[in-house]
Amino acid sequence: MPYDPATLRFYSDEAPVYTASAMGGISRHLEGFLDLLPPGARIMELGCGGGLDAAFMAKRGFDVHPTDGTPEIAAKAEERLGMPVRVMRFDELEARDAYDAVYASASLLHVPVDDLPSVLTAIHAALIPGGLHFASYKGGGQAGRDRFGRYFNYLSYTQALQAYQAAAPWANVTVKEITGGGYDGVQGPWLTVVARKA
Repeated sequence: MPYDPATLRFYSDEAPVYTASAMGGISRHLEGFLDLLPPGARIMELGCGGGLDAAFMAKRGFDVHPTDGTPEIAAKAEERLGMPVRVMRFDELEARDAYDAVYASASLLHVPVDDLPSVLTAIHAALIPGGLHFASYKGGGQAGRDRFGRYFNYLSYTQALQAYQAAAPWANVTVKEITGGGYDGVQGPWLTVVARKA
C-alpha cells in the first residue's frame, strides 16, 4: 500500500490550517526546475497542497495539472487556482508518455520505503522520453513519524538513489543533500532529486 492512512487523515482533518500555513511562498526549488523545461511544458504535480507552486507554474505559462491525495486539500487548492485539482493518490497514477515533467515537492516523502520504487516506476511511465522528474524528501535514513503522527520515509542519500535505480532505467538521477524545514518547524536534512527519462 503506497500510502499511509494516518497521514492522509491528518491532511483531511487539518486541510484549512495546513493550506493556510503555506502562504510564505513557493518551493525554493521550483524556479530552478522550471528553468530546465521547455516553454509551455505539460507538468503533473503530485501532492499540490494549497496550490501555490501550481499557481506559479501557471503564471509562467506552463500547462500544469495539479493533483493531491486528500479531497479536502484538493478543494482548497481549487479555490486558489480556479482550475480543477484531481484527487489522486500516488498509486493511482496511470498516465503513459503524457507529461514533460512530474513535480513532487515534499509529497513522495510520505510513501512507505518499500513502496517507493513502484510509485517511481509509475512516474517514469507518465513522462515522455526526455521528460524530467523533481522530488524532495526529508532525510535521515530511518523511516518514522513526526509529532503530528505523519509517516515519513526519511531517506538517506543511498536509499534515494537505490529506489530510483530500482524503479526504472532513468537516463540520469541527481540526488543532492540540503538542509530545510517544514510544517513542523523543525530544521533538518533534506534531499532533492532530479531524474530524466531516457
